[in-house]
Amino acid sequence: MKIGSEALNFSLKDQDGNSIQLFQFKGKKVLLSFHPLAWTSVCAEQMKALEQNYEEFEKLNTVPLGLSVDPVPSKKAWAGSLGLKRLRILSDFWPHGEVAKLYGIFREKDGFSERANVIVDEAGKVIFFKVYPIRELPDLNEILNFLKTH
Repeated sequence: MKIGSEALNFSLKDQDGNSIQLFQFKGKKVLLSFHPLAWTSVCAEQMKALEQNYEEFEKLNTVPLGLSVDPVPSKKAWAGSLGLKRLRILSDFWPHGEVAKLYGIFREKDGFSERANVIVDEAGKVIFFKVYPIRELPDLNEILNFLKTH
Protein backbone atom coordinates (compact mmCIF):
# COMPACT_ATOMS: atom_id res chain seq x y z
CA MET A 1 0.00 0.00 0.00
CA LYS A 2 1.44 3.34 -1.03
CA ILE A 3 0.53 6.93 -0.22
CA GLY A 4 -1.84 8.20 -2.89
CA SER A 5 -3.12 4.76 -3.88
CA GLU A 6 -6.80 3.83 -3.76
CA ALA A 7 -7.74 2.25 -0.44
CA LEU A 8 -9.12 -1.24 -0.80
CA ASN A 9 -12.68 -1.67 0.40
CA PHE A 10 -13.54 -4.39 2.89
CA SER A 11 -16.39 -5.55 5.06
CA LEU A 12 -15.71 -6.79 8.59
CA LYS A 13 -17.82 -7.29 11.71
CA ASP A 14 -17.27 -5.06 14.72
CA GLN A 15 -17.38 -6.20 18.36
CA ASP A 16 -21.19 -6.09 18.26
CA GLY A 17 -21.46 -8.18 15.09
CA ASN A 18 -22.36 -5.20 12.87
CA SER A 19 -20.94 -5.24 9.34
CA ILE A 20 -18.65 -2.29 8.73
CA GLN A 21 -17.43 -1.38 5.24
CA LEU A 22 -14.62 1.07 4.66
CA PHE A 23 -16.49 2.80 1.84
CA GLN A 24 -19.52 3.53 4.04
CA PHE A 25 -17.42 6.41 5.43
CA LYS A 26 -16.94 8.30 2.13
CA GLY A 27 -16.78 12.00 2.93
CA LYS A 28 -14.86 11.32 6.14
CA LYS A 29 -11.29 10.32 6.81
CA VAL A 30 -10.81 6.86 8.33
CA LEU A 31 -7.98 5.78 10.61
CA LEU A 32 -7.35 2.05 10.33
CA SER A 33 -5.40 1.23 13.46
CA PHE A 34 -4.09 -2.31 13.09
CA HIS A 35 -2.99 -4.09 16.26
CA PRO A 36 -1.63 -7.64 16.45
CA LEU A 37 -3.78 -9.27 19.13
CA ALA A 38 -6.48 -8.41 21.64
CA TRP A 39 -5.77 -8.99 25.32
CA THR A 40 -2.19 -7.75 25.10
CA SER A 41 -0.92 -4.67 26.92
CA VAL A 42 0.35 -2.50 24.05
CA CYS A 43 -2.72 -3.28 21.93
CA ALA A 44 -4.95 -2.37 24.89
CA GLU A 45 -3.19 1.00 25.28
CA GLN A 46 -3.47 1.61 21.52
CA MET A 47 -7.25 1.05 21.54
CA LYS A 48 -7.85 2.96 24.80
CA ALA A 49 -6.01 5.98 23.32
CA LEU A 50 -8.37 5.93 20.32
CA GLU A 51 -11.40 5.75 22.62
CA GLN A 52 -10.10 8.57 24.85
CA ASN A 53 -9.56 10.81 21.81
CA TYR A 54 -12.78 9.89 19.95
CA GLU A 55 -14.22 13.42 20.18
CA GLU A 56 -10.99 14.86 18.79
CA PHE A 57 -11.25 12.47 15.84
CA GLU A 58 -14.84 13.60 15.27
CA LYS A 59 -13.74 17.25 15.21
CA LEU A 60 -11.21 16.25 12.54
CA ASN A 61 -13.92 14.51 10.43
CA THR A 62 -12.22 11.16 11.08
CA VAL A 63 -13.58 7.75 12.05
CA PRO A 64 -11.06 5.66 14.01
CA LEU A 65 -11.33 1.88 13.68
CA GLY A 66 -9.26 -0.79 15.42
CA LEU A 67 -8.50 -4.00 13.52
CA SER A 68 -7.00 -7.34 14.55
CA VAL A 69 -7.35 -11.02 13.68
CA ASP A 70 -9.31 -11.85 16.83
CA PRO A 71 -12.84 -13.30 16.46
CA VAL A 72 -15.94 -11.21 17.21
CA PRO A 73 -16.73 -12.81 20.63
CA SER A 74 -13.18 -12.07 21.80
CA LYS A 75 -13.43 -8.49 20.50
CA LYS A 76 -16.75 -8.06 22.34
CA ALA A 77 -15.33 -9.23 25.66
CA TRP A 78 -12.14 -7.19 25.18
CA ALA A 79 -14.10 -4.02 24.30
CA GLY A 80 -16.08 -4.49 27.52
CA SER A 81 -12.95 -5.00 29.61
CA LEU A 82 -11.36 -1.86 28.09
CA GLY A 83 -14.52 0.20 28.63
CA LEU A 84 -14.87 1.04 24.93
CA LYS A 85 -18.11 2.93 24.36
CA ARG A 86 -17.67 4.49 20.92
CA LEU A 87 -14.65 2.93 19.23
CA ARG A 88 -15.45 0.09 16.87
CA ILE A 89 -12.92 -2.70 16.83
CA LEU A 90 -13.15 -4.95 13.80
CA SER A 91 -12.54 -8.66 13.51
CA ASP A 92 -10.22 -9.64 10.64
CA PHE A 93 -10.62 -13.25 11.74
CA TRP A 94 -11.99 -15.06 8.69
CA PRO A 95 -10.73 -15.37 6.09
CA HIS A 96 -7.86 -15.08 8.54
CA GLY A 97 -6.12 -11.72 8.24
CA GLU A 98 -7.68 -10.98 4.86
CA VAL A 99 -7.75 -7.19 5.32
CA ALA A 100 -4.23 -7.11 6.76
CA LYS A 101 -3.13 -9.10 3.70
CA LEU A 102 -4.94 -6.64 1.37
CA TYR A 103 -2.96 -3.82 2.97
CA GLY A 104 0.33 -5.77 2.86
CA ILE A 105 0.85 -5.93 6.62
CA PHE A 106 -0.01 -9.53 7.55
CA ARG A 107 2.82 -11.36 9.34
CA GLU A 108 2.40 -14.81 7.84
CA LYS A 109 4.81 -16.51 10.25
CA ASP A 110 3.01 -15.05 13.28
CA GLY A 111 -0.59 -15.25 12.05
CA PHE A 112 -1.40 -11.60 12.82
CA SER A 113 -0.93 -8.11 11.40
CA GLU A 114 1.83 -5.64 11.91
CA ARG A 115 1.10 -2.78 14.26
CA ALA A 116 0.22 -0.06 11.77
CA ASN A 117 -1.81 3.06 11.17
CA VAL A 118 -3.37 3.79 7.79
CA ILE A 119 -5.35 6.96 7.10
CA VAL A 120 -7.77 7.01 4.19
CA ASP A 121 -9.02 10.41 3.03
CA GLU A 122 -12.56 11.49 2.18
CA ALA A 123 -12.15 10.33 -1.43
CA GLY A 124 -10.84 6.86 -0.54
CA LYS A 125 -7.11 7.50 -1.07
CA VAL A 126 -4.38 6.41 1.34
CA ILE A 127 -2.76 9.57 2.75
CA PHE A 128 -0.80 8.06 5.67
CA PHE A 129 0.74 4.63 6.11
CA LYS A 130 3.13 3.67 8.89
CA VAL A 131 4.22 0.35 10.39
CA TYR A 132 5.53 0.47 13.96
CA PRO A 133 7.80 -1.91 15.85
CA ILE A 134 5.51 -4.65 17.15
CA ARG A 135 6.12 -3.83 20.83
CA GLU A 136 5.87 -0.04 20.38
CA LEU A 137 2.77 2.00 21.14
CA PRO A 138 2.06 4.28 18.15
CA ASP A 139 2.30 7.99 18.93
CA LEU A 140 -1.30 9.19 18.71
CA ASN A 141 -0.16 12.83 18.65
CA GLU A 142 1.60 12.08 15.36
CA ILE A 143 -1.74 10.92 13.93
CA LEU A 144 -3.76 13.83 15.36
CA ASN A 145 -1.21 16.38 14.13
CA PHE A 146 -1.23 14.81 10.68
CA LEU A 147 -5.03 14.96 10.57
CA LYS A 148 -5.00 18.63 11.60
CA THR A 149 -2.81 19.52 8.61
CA HIS A 150 -4.40 17.28 5.94
